[in-house]
Amino acid sequence: MFDWEDLRHFSAFISAGSLSAAAKQLGVDHATVARRIAALEAALNLKLVDRRPRAYVLTEEGRRVGLYAEQMTQSSFALEHFASAGQQQVEGEVVLAAPPALLGSIVARHLGELYQRYPQLRLKLVGSKSRASLARREADISIALARPSEPTLVASLLGYLEYRLYASDAFIRSARAPRYIGYDQSQSKSPQQQWLLAQTDYQPFVLQSNDLRIQAQAAAGGIGIACLPAFMAEEHGLRSIGDEEQSMSIEIWLAVHEDVRNTPRIKAVTDFLQHQIKPLLRL
Repeated sequence: MFDWEDLRHFSAFISAGSLSAAAKQLGVDHATVARRIAALEAALNLKLVDRRPRAYVLTEEGRRVGLYAEQMTQSSFALEHFASAGQQQVEGEVVLAAPPALLGSIVARHLGELYQRYPQLRLKLVGSKSRASLARREADISIALARPSEPTLVASLLGYLEYRLYASDAFIRSARAPRYIGYDQSQSKSPQQQWLLAQTDYQPFVLQSNDLRIQAQAAAGGIGIACLPAFMAEEHGLRSIGDEEQSMSIEIWLAVHEDVRNTPRIKAVTDFLQHQIKPLLRL
């Protein structure tokens, strides 16, 4: 009989795509993941991976076992969801995933009232530019810049973030020609980057960063003009430039797995986000 923990580590390896990524996801070192995979192979008497110099590659048998592992993982999550739904107290951990700028500037600074109401609640805020999978329990709740596509999720539109061009007073007074701050190549397909490129007639950026907060701080330092949501521009004392119509909007979606949406601790956080965060966005 194989060890369930070995199978869980193997499933994480398949999901994450590498030993190091799986180790980070599980909170262990990569040697532990490798050891667990080897133990599963020994228990099943199957070769699940080809061990190459720089990577593990799934064998055909590994892919087949991976399908079973995924089914068992989903069943495990379903059982956890079922058990959680029967709880009555608002207590325990809730993992909320969202873009870092939203977590820091909109969510985190308004959490005091939530903790006063539910002192036994524990939040884990995960700032990520990629979308967390709620089906895989990477988070309990997510806030995303596009409508989630996973079929087991319940999603609601929180509102819209309005983006404009902003710069510091010092830059506006002294700049002889416009200079722009934008995302790097990792965010080249984002709607914000595409809109900004259209506004700048595709001229090179004076500074690039994958972090919107760094862009805002650079604009506040007088480096150039950045495409920012209004709340972030206000934080850094920046002034809107351009015509009133020169703006774009991004949808903000709240999502939760359908099996846990009525669990008290999950519902407490989603209600808080709906009632406290939603008014800060444009409807």
